[in-house]
Amino acid sequence: MDRRKPLTPGQARPLDAGEADGPPRRPAQPPLPPITAANSNTRVSTGRPPVTRPAPAQAARGDTARPTNSNTRIAPARLLVPAPGPAREPAGSDNRGLNSERMRAALVARLRSHGIADERVLEAVQAVPRHRFVDEALASRAYEDAALPIGHGQTISQPWIVARMIAAARNGRELVKVLEIGTGCGYQAAVLAGVAREVYSIERIKALHELARNRLRPLRLAHVRLVFGDGMLGVPSAAPFDAIVVAAAGLEVPQALLAQLAPGGRLVAPEGDARQHLVMIERTGAQSWVRTELEPVRFVPLRPGVLL
Repeated sequence: MDRRKPLTPGQARPLDAGEADGPPRRPAQPPLPPITAANSNTRVSTGRPPVTRPAPAQAARGDTARPTNSNTRIAPARLLVPAPGPAREPAGSDNRGLNSERMRAALVARLRSHGIADERVLEAVQAVPRHRFVDEALASRAYEDAALPIGHGQTISQPWIVARMIAAARNGRELVKVLEIGTGCGYQAAVLAGVAREVYSIERIKALHELARNRLRPLRLAHVRLVFGDGMLGVPSAAPFDAIVVAAAGLEVPQALLAQLAPGGRLVAPEGDARQHLVMIERTGAQSWVRTELEPVRFVPLRPGVLL
């Protein structure tokens, strides 16, 4: 599911400290008003949000979407400790000759020069050893500002788009609870763990859910919860969320995700099919949202159901 980079495919995702298996229960949501256009870039909602439709992409061979059920389990909360500064490679690390700390610092310098100004987000990016989230054959490219394949037709997102989306969702606030749609390999969830007290991340592809769990385990991020299920339904049992970051593009933002956004919270997601834009939706009240269109991007499609 997820993924991003301006004008190139992108994606991202997070630890097994309390991850839950099984797609989430579909909640009974009250009717919500839609987001209507006030101008070409910003719209304020006053009526029912449109019915969600996934991007009309053909499923890959073997990608059979299964219906969700009601057996999702969320683990009880644990002590929440945001990740401190840059992580050092432990003894026996699979760093394989990479000077990870120096390369992460150089990556952050590039992101800063390209307009990322939120220092808290930059610190979170610098704290995450990105080479741990890619295949060994791609480790030498881990600190390029580029999306890289992780299998199953998905990618690890370009670091710039990860930082851009998180900074837009954060808006300088202290985040208590965040939801990521599309865990992928777990990289974006690890970055989110540096800016939020609690992170939930949901993935529809079982193999990627397991991959993320294995990649995140050595980082010991006890405040990250991984969920296997249909990301278009969100994680209603853990809602509301201060911020929601969607790492795959649908034609519209799913109604279920709008319902799980806390008042004052922000949702950042790619939207569109052949032509996509990043959008930011802020919930301004119980029945109102403001939508702002940001820059063009290119993400993998948002799809319903789960893939075992």
